Order: sequence, then structure tokens, then C-alpha cells
Amino acid sequence: MPIIGITASQNYPRTVTVDFLVIAGGGGGGGNRGAGGGAGGYRCSITGENSGGGASAETPISITKSTNYTVTVGAGGTAGAVAGNGGAGNNSVFSTITSTAGGFGSANTGAPPNEAQDGGTGGSGGGGSGAGVTRVGNGGAGTANQGYAGGNGFGTAGTNTAGGGGGGASAVGVAPNGSNAPNGGNGVSSSITGSSVTRAGGGGGGIDKRGYGGNAGSGGSGGGGDASNTGNAGSAGSANTGGGGGGGGITSVSPAAFGGGAGGSGVVILRYLTSAATITIGAGLTGSTSTSGSFTIATITAGTGNVSWS
Repeated sequence: MPIIGITASQNYPRTVTVDFLVIAGGGGGGGNRGAGGGAGGYRCSITGENSGGGASAETPISITKSTNYTVTVGAGGTAGAVAGNGGAGNNSVFSTITSTAGGFGSANTGAPPNEAQDGGTGGSGGGGSGAGVTRVGNGGAGTANQGYAGGNGFGTAGTNTAGGGGGGASAVGVAPNGSNAPNGGNGVSSSITGSSVTRAGGGGGGIDKRGYGGNAGSGGSGGGGDASNTGNAGSAGSANTGGGGGGGGITSVSPAAFGGGAGGSGVVILRYLTSAATITIGAGLTGSTSTSGSFTIATITAGTGNVSWS
């Protein structure tokens, strides 16, 4: 005759299927005809949606109850100084899933002959800065299945210059040509929380208002920061979207040159059947839970620590 308690324990489900959206921190924008920062890498497992770089959704993770799983939410990259590159973002992690930090947007350093800088590689690449005496900055490459490249800078020696837009999760950053604004690449939308939200847009590229024929770049949809225009620094990428920071411009009005904007922080969002388990968000993490239909959604917005299910 079976012992009831032992039989029940043996039949109790010990694994839970968890869907994820993991977005890294976006890169900061560069200053002084600087480029937009690249969006943080974008990885998603929701059926029918996409990861970054045009990739299909990934396979959900099967977790074991009463087991700790690492979560890290990547901070955004630092804003570039007036003639300095932005900072790269930081990786975000859930268990075996790592999204790559957004690439930095580069700056025109103002130190001839090699003042134009290349954008940083990353989940999405940062843009290249506006022309120097000998060259324009090239956009940084994105990471396969996470995001796209940043746009090249534009211009000739002198004032007719602009930085490229940062790459986004669903599109490359725009390389300006004197009429096309150096907009950041667009992000990707997800309904993991129950509502469609677009995240991981690239930052817009900054321009030289003394001679450039076009407009400063707008951030890509999904939290990318706008580039600076007259009298302003580039704007920051939106928090918890992984958006890239906008690039800084230059004008004939004092102060003449402007810095870039900081990259937006990333986010880790986890979804599982409410009937299957209960999550514990551990020390060191900032997060909350909500429900949508039969699912519980855990949204973790900062920190490093562990999550587990029971």
C-alpha cells in the first residue's frame, strides 16, 4: 500500500517554464558632433515576437523549483563629455541568457587630424562621430540576434558634419548625408507584460548647427535619446528600456559644444503560469510582480541577485 505523502511528493511538478525579455543597458552618446549610443542587446522568448537583430523568439527556460537563478539588470552607459565618447552600457543576465551592453556613441575630439572616432560595438552598435580632417567615424557593429549596427558619421573638413545614429534592436542607426537626420534605429515591441511596449531604440546623432543642412537626430522608438540641438546636451535614453543616449552637437552660440546623453538602464522581465509557482525576488534586486490573464509577470528594474520559484 503506497504511502500517500511520498506518492504526492513524487508527483509534484518540480520544473516551471519561464518566458523572458532580457535587455541590456544602452550606450551613452558622444559629444561635439557626437553619435548616438547603441541600444542594449534585446533577447525575448515570447512566441510570435522577435529578439533583436531580426531574430525569431528564443526557447523559454525550464527552471527547477527551490533553485537560485542569477539576475543582473545592466546600467546605462555614461554620457559623453563635450569632446568625449559616451560609455558602453552594461550586460543584463537571467540564468544562461546574457544580453550584450549597448555600444558607446563616439565623439569628435577636436584634436586634428584624427578627431573623428568610431562607435563602440555592442548589443546594438554606437554611431560614428562627424568628420575630422581625414575621415568620418564608422558605426560600431551590433551583436547577432540582439541588435543592429550604428550609423557612420558624415561630413567634410570644416563645419558640415554630423554624428551617426545609434543602432536599435530592429534597425540600423541612420548615417546622415546632409538631408537625412541621423536618427537612432528603432526598437522592438513586446507584449510580455500584457500590453505592447517598444524598447531598445538607438540614440540620435548630434550635428554642427553652423553649417550642417539637416536636423539633429531623434532617438529611435523604444527609449532612444534625442540628439542635442541649439543650447542643449543630448538627452538620456529612457530608464528600463535599454535605449541609447543622444549625441551632442555644436553651435556658434556660447557655449558652443555640448555633451551627449546617458544610456538608459536595461530590464529583465519574466513570465510564468500563476498556477505553476510563486517567485521570490532576492536581496540586491529591485522588482515587482503583476498578473495578466493566467500569467504572473515579474519585472526587475535594477540590481544583481537571485530569483527562485516555489
